Amino acid sequence: MTETDFYRFADASERIISAERERRGIGTLGEKTLHAVLKLYCEPNTDLHETRIGGFVADIYDGERITEIQTRSFDRLRKKLPVFLDFCGVTVVYPVPALKWLRWQDIETGELSEKRKSPKKGSCYDIFPELYKIKPFLTNPRLDFRVMLIELEEIRYLNGWSHDKKRGSVRCDRIPSALCGEVAFGGGDYSALVPPSLPERFTVKDFARAARINSRAAGVGLNVLNSVGAVKRVDKDGNTFVYSLP
Repeated sequence: MTETDFYRFADASERIISAERERRGIGTLGEKTLHAVLKLYCEPNTDLHETRIGGFVADIYDGERITEIQTRSFDRLRKKLPVFLDFCGVTVVYPVPALKWLRWQDIETGELSEKRKSPKKGSCYDIFPELYKIKPFLTNPRLDFRVMLIELEEIRYLNGWSHDKKRGSVRCDRIPSALCGEVAFGGGDYSALVPPSLPERFTVKDFARAARINSRAAGVGLNVLNSVGAVKRVDKDGNTFVYSLP
C-alpha cells in the first residue's frame, strides 16, 4: 500500500459520511455506510458501480473484473460466485475492524453516548469462518480476496436484553475513519494467511498462538488452509492433528 491509498480512503469516507449526514442528520446514518465507503474507495468511478451480470448485481465491474464488497456473511455469495466466476475474475473485499470505537444510541431521543475503545482488535485471520462457508470456490484461480483492516466507529442501539440494554443490542451502523492496512490473497495462493512464526510441525494450539486467535477459530482456519494446500495435515498425535507447510 502507498500513502495515497490511506488518503484516498479518508477522502471516500468523508464524502460518504458528509452526504449521509446532510440527508439524514447526525446519529441516523444509513446502515450501509461502511459498504458505501469501501465501494467508493475500490472504484471512484461510480458509473462502474451496481452492474447487472447474469441475473445478479455486481458491486463493481470495471470491464475486466468484478469486485464484491462483503461486509458480512459469505453465505450470500454462494449463488453469485458460480455465475460471476464463469464470466470473469472476482475480488471479494472483506472489512475487519482493526481498531473499533463503540457508541450507544438511545432509541427514543436519538442521543449518542461518548465513544469508548473496544478491547477487541481484528486481524486478517478473522476471515476464516467466512472462507469456510465458500470452501468449494477457494481453489478457483479467478477468485481472490482483500481484507481491509479499518479503524471504525460502531453505533449500537440501546435495545438489548441486559440491565444496561447493551447485551443483545442491534447494530445501527459502522462508520469507517481510517484505513490501517490491507492483506491480499487468493488466486490459488493463501500463504498470506499462514503466520510466519509457526514451527516446522504444528497443531491447532500452535496456530492459535501464532495468529493470536482462539483455538476454535484456528481449527476452522487450518481446515480451510489444508483444503487449499497452504498447509498439509501430516500426522496425528492422539486426537490432535499435526500440520506442516507444503
